[in-house]
Amino acid sequence: MSLSGAHRAAFRREAGQEGRVFSIRDGAGLPAPVGEDGRRTVPFWSKPTRAGRVVDQVAAYRGFEVVSVDVDEWLGTWLGRLEADRMLVGVNWSGIRATGFDLPAAQVRQWFADEPAADMPAEEGTPGSS
Repeated sequence: MSLSGAHRAAFRREAGQEGRVFSIRDGAGLPAPVGEDGRRTVPFWSKPTRAGRVVDQVAAYRGFEVVSVDVDEWLGTWLGRLEADRMLVGVNWSGIRATGFDLPAAQVRQWFADEPAADMPAEEGTPGSS
């Protein structure tokens, strides 16, 4: 399985198990940094510990708090708003530079339509896993 496939599988599996996705916010709201292509990306994580690690390790996100969103609300409302605003979805960013995969909301939504959580194989030791 490719690294991107492993990240996708981990995100899909963990979000299904948690029943929630997680982001971070401060007084100004959720971060939405501009990428190299000029598009903004809002980051989401499949576990609160993953999001918390970025808050702890990345100077730009110190002081942010981890917030959770119900998966059904995220799929039904949040991703539609991001898509309408031409924003990308950051998936399980990690490391001291908070990097990862930035994907169109429609692609992320399709993961959940294509692969019910119960059908996702468990992957041990995938990069960035908690």
